[in-house]
Amino acid sequence: MTLEVGNIVEGTVVNITNFGAFIDLSGKTGLVHISEVADTYVKDIKEFIKEGDKVQVKVLGIDDNGKISLSIKQGVQIAPKRTNRPAEVEWSAPDKKKPASNNFEDIMSKFMKESEEVMSDYKKKQEVRTKSRRS
Repeated sequence: MTLEVGNIVEGTVVNITNFGAFIDLSGKTGLVHISEVADTYVKDIKEFIKEGDKVQVKVLGIDDNGKISLSIKQGVQIAPKRTNRPAEVEWSAPDKKKPASNNFEDIMSKFMKESEEVMSDYKKKQEVRTKSRRS
């Protein structure tokens, strides 16, 4: 296998750090920076790859010292292995929780009304508790 800039080659993940992953390419080792793992933001690289995985990478560069820069996201896409995916939102459907008016005064008025109701209920419950303790 010849390593030339632009080639897509297969390698094995040999080490994972907080800044990227080291990939063995038939005896030579290259680095995939964490920003080159996926098209989405990668907080924890271990959500996407693990040691021993076979990955296809694109050779981005080879410097004069022999350091090899690699990219997984420019090679073949890998599916994210996330466990906590955000909920899908249907933007075209009206949101029932959203106030009908976007006017600040209307929103504030509604908030104050709901807050007063909650506080009133709370005070009533406290009064009942206080009376039952005195009895």
